[in-house]
Amino acid sequence: MGQVRIMDFETLHEKIAPKLKYIASRLLFTHPACGKYISREDLCQEMLLHVWSKFQKGVPEGINLSYIVKGCEFHILNYLRKNTPRVFLVSLEKPLNENGDTLKDLIPSGDEPINRMVERKVAIDQIKNNGFTKKEKKVFSFLLDGFTTREVGSRMGISHVMVVKYKKNIIRKWQAKDKLKVTRKQGKLLS
Repeated sequence: MGQVRIMDFETLHEKIAPKLKYIASRLLFTHPACGKYISREDLCQEMLLHVWSKFQKGVPEGINLSYIVKGCEFHILNYLRKNTPRVFLVSLEKPLNENGDTLKDLIPSGDEPINRMVERKVAIDQIKNNGFTKKEKKVFSFLLDGFTTREVGSRMGISHVMVVKYKKNIIRKWQAKDKLKVTRKQGKLLS
């Protein structure tokens, strides 16, 4: 490409448009994320706007056409970098569903293997959803979170003695369910 002497914008556009279209197509191929919300024509228009703003200031005068095209490419790369959403911020403490599960609860801490953690989570869900009253489920959740019997009682507004009774009921009901499951596996039903 030759030197740009004094020429009008239309002539400049005719000379660089094929290169800009090629750059736009290449960017859509190498940056597939931008293809979801931006088209090849949009990228070309943005590069032409960049050239137009430079042209009005008299910048292209005496500059090589390849230099102008490369400047457009740098401009559009910067444009994409600034306008492409990179990350979605999510709170570890914000509940993800109606059960109140948070990312902090779901992400493994690294202390135990992932399969053991999943088994534990499934067992906890089974316990919570197998015939327990609302208060028993609440007591169970607090105890899982590491609260003492007295702390659970003060948080729920009941005595620690009631918490102990709820705890016994939970254990009794879980053992009954567990026995039923074991006997079904053996082919017998003793209930």
